[in-house]
Amino acid sequence: MSEMHDTLVDFVKVLRTADIKVSPAETLDAMQTLDIVGFEDRQFLKNSLSLVLSKNPEEKEAFEDCFDRYFTFDKFKPSESGEDSDSANDDHFDEDGDFDADSNQQSQQGGKGSGMGGGQGGGSEETEEMEALSPSSELGKLLLEGSRTDVMVQMAEAGREVEVNQIVVFTQKGLYTRKIMDAMGLKGLQEEIGELQDEGGRPQNQLAGRLKKARDQLREAVRDYVEKQFMLHADESGKQLREELLRKVKLSNLEKRNFKDVQEIVIKMAKKLIAIHSKRRKTFKRGQLDVRKTLRNNMQYDGALFDIKWKSQKVDRPKVMCICDVSGSVSNYSRFLLMFLYSLSEILPKVRSFAFSSDLGEVTRLFDQNNLEDAMAKTMRDYGNGSTDYGQMLEDFRRHCMKDVDSKTTIIILGDARNNYGNPKAEILREMYDKAQRVIWLNPEPKSSWTVGDAEMKKYAPCCHQTEVCNSLTHLERVVTNLLRVAR
Repeated sequence: MSEMHDTLVDFVKVLRTADIKVSPAETLDAMQTLDIVGFEDRQFLKNSLSLVLSKNPEEKEAFEDCFDRYFTFDKFKPSESGEDSDSANDDHFDEDGDFDADSNQQSQQGGKGSGMGGGQGGGSEETEEMEALSPSSELGKLLLEGSRTDVMVQMAEAGREVEVNQIVVFTQKGLYTRKIMDAMGLKGLQEEIGELQDEGGRPQNQLAGRLKKARDQLREAVRDYVEKQFMLHADESGKQLREELLRKVKLSNLEKRNFKDVQEIVIKMAKKLIAIHSKRRKTFKRGQLDVRKTLRNNMQYDGALFDIKWKSQKVDRPKVMCICDVSGSVSNYSRFLLMFLYSLSEILPKVRSFAFSSDLGEVTRLFDQNNLEDAMAKTMRDYGNGSTDYGQMLEDFRRHCMKDVDSKTTIIILGDARNNYGNPKAEILREMYDKAQRVIWLNPEPKSSWTVGDAEMKKYAPCCHQTEVCNSLTHLERVVTNLLRVAR
């Protein structure tokens, strides 16, 4: 029963990687369900676990897919006799062609050698000589004398021992196949085959041939097992690895085929930030004592401090004005910053977005009324052509938007500050600095390039509350997190 529970725990891990939320209490309920319904009826077990572990149509669909893939072969050892056992073996072992038909027939007949490498039946003299020899290695005995179920159970145990569920990339398939074979006793089997061949007798050679055939069949079965484990576990592990890489890679290096993946990552980041910052008030259970509230609430107790009150903070949702350079060199950075901010609409409801190459234009309504790709295409069409002119952008902002800037406004400017040697008009940025709560400049270039060529960061940086290198999703998340954290 303990082995069945271990297998069930592994299955719950698969469900969690498939975005099915399974709590520890639900896992215990699933164990009790397993104890009650048993494992003889696969469909009954599937339906029962589905009731306990999946809660909505989406989760039930994902559960069925995970169950069908995870229980490709019988993870639990069934009874050694009866139709259910035969049926289980037929369903889970023979359909993939891992074992030959002769071996399958001998298994069903229940004779010796019913394992993976069963030889030819019959009463010939050769057979009698062969029966006088039996394998000495543990793996050899398992393959020639054990049942198919014994072999598969041993394989599953070896897979758990070498942690095959940690497989990440497909190229590890051979590595884990070898590890499982070694854990099952491949070394002892190889030594036995070598000794039999060295002895050179006909019975020895025949037994060695049967062992080699069984070994090769086992290797194919283990490869299939590892591949199925890869499909179960590495999909999510590989996805996590890919997400981690996409978080760190420069956004300018992304290809168009990666945009969908990055968009999913941005939405996931945004949901995490929404969960953290959605509450505008928080009552602390420790920290700085609120003396007034404490005394007022304890007057009824004659001054005895039974009800301690701590100071709480009110978090105001910031009013954000985002100005993005959408010229060719930085358009991808702008794309994902805008995507990030609009994904935070629940806690950043006052985002106004502007785009420019030279002339500044507001694109807030454009992004509200169109999907991201269409909005970006229209933004690039309307504002992405032309020579970059930060001075003109600042002049347009002062003319049309400066009146809307107040002490609660955070201005985010994303651009490389390369002005083609034009007038930077840093004095306008100083006016924005004086009126706004904060001015944050995000530059996708490394700091070593901020003063090279036509870059004007040396003039713009003193007029900003914060300047940051920002060229990856990790940087964007950090900036937005800080924006939300300090907005009080």
